[in-house]
Amino acid sequence: QVQLVESGGGLVQAGGSLRLSCAASGRTFSRYAMGWFRQAPGKEREFVAAIRWTGGMTLYADSMKGRFTISRDNAKNTVDLQMNSLKLEDTAIYYCAFAERALNLRTNNAYDYWGQGTQVTVSS
Repeated sequence: QVQLVESGGGLVQAGGSLRLSCAASGRTFSRYAMGWFRQAPGKEREFVAAIRWTGGMTLYADSMKGRFTISRDNAKNTVDLQMNSLKLEDTAIYYCAFAERALNLRTNNAYDYWGQGTQVTVSS
């Protein structure tokens, strides 16, 4: 089993920044990649970004490219999401996810474990 705990969510004004962090514990030796997804009210969960743990290759959703940066810290066993130039439409619950297999990291079913989520609210 793998446990994921997100932190860093909150309320921010449009144009501002937030940094989310996800700490992984448990059977993390099986990790292939980690990712971030988000779900806004009334919408489906959508892919935000992912990072392969070996090599550090990153993937981003087109709407976040250039504004969001995903990074990992091997020593701390964490993955962070730096979010800049936040927009009202970035308001959502953000979920950290852990993948053990080399599947399409842009899809929900590539991930085996999920965190509880952290709320990000962008105000005008």
